[in-house]
Parts: sequence; C-alpha cells; structure tokens
Amino acid sequence: MKTLELNGTLRPDFGKKATKAIRKEGDVPCVLYGGENVIHFQVADNDLRALIFTPEIFLVQLNIDGKKYNSILKDSQFHPVKDTILHLDFLEVFEQKPIVMEVPVRLNGLAQGVKDGGKLSQELRKLKVKGLYNNIPEVLNIDVTSLGLGKTMQVGSLNFENIEIITSKQAIVCAVKLTRVARGLAAAAAKEGK
Repeated sequence: MKTLELNGTLRPDFGKKATKAIRKEGDVPCVLYGGENVIHFQVADNDLRALIFTPEIFLVQLNIDGKKYNSILKDSQFHPVKDTILHLDFLEVFEQKPIVMEVPVRLNGLAQGVKDGGKLSQELRKLKVKGLYNNIPEVLNIDVTSLGLGKTMQVGSLNFENIEIITSKQAIVCAVKLTRVARGLAAAAAKEGK
C-alpha cells in the first residue's frame, strides 16, 4: 500500500461556529479514532487532493503537532452543491490489529468469451477486505482469461493471500455478456445445425 504524509494541527474549539471558521481558513476538520483517544484536528484543503480524488488507497501518516500516527481514510463528507470537502474521518491502524477497507479491483488478461464475440463488463470496482494493513495490497489483480461467453465471476471464487474478502460471496465481480453480433451468430449457427 502506498504511503501519504499529512500535516495537521489540533483543533482548539468545537461546534458549528468553530468548524465554519476552520473551513473559511481553507482547512478541513478531521477526526482520528481507533486509538486510545479520539483526536480532533484540521488539515489544509490543498494537501488532501492527492488522497481524496484518486481511486488508489493509502496508508496515511498523520503528523499532528509533532505526534505521528499511522491511519487510513475511513469516511469523507462533501458539500452537496459545491463538492468541497466538509469533514474526514481517519482510523488509526496498528501492526497486529486487522482492519477492514475497500481495495480497487483490476481485471487482467483477455477473456475467452471476449475472443468469441462477447463484451467484458466489470460489475464491482472495489472489494471490501479484512487483514493487517501491511498485508493489504494496493490493488486486487484478477485473471479473467478463462472466463467464457455468458459466464460470470463471483467473489466466492476469489482467493488472496493473507486477507479475507468480506464482500458477499454471491456478488458478481465481472461477466462476459453476449453482444447482438454474438447472439446473431449463435442463432445462425443453430439454424444451420437443424
């Protein structure tokens, strides 16, 4: 997993008025939980772009007034109209304590069904996994070369080292769907066979 460093400062005040003042300064109010204490802090809005607007996942090394914490981004809230970041929740992570997070999925290879005229459709972009943060990969690579025409790949058929997949076993990761051309060829072949 990639690492990203963020610098923050402790928030002296809480409440609506203080939060509005923080946002006016160009900072985003944040919370770090999962450790001994809940820590309220703020981070510059511009520093968060690399963390928020990317499909990648990061181990975030927070430096809050000189103290360092390893964490992951757990939740983010956006303004409904302006799409600015309103609030972030971070979860402190530890070497021996498993965490749950969503990891991006990458399909590798040319599916047999695509060679036969079908179209590969990716149904899930991320899978929820559980494991130690050192064991969680940046991306889950899935080989689709053996996937035939009209076939699907479910989460239950996947297996990765040192992590447990929490997403429903029946959820479909990808499918090779029949196209109109493939249906036409199949119908033509069926007529010739009679």
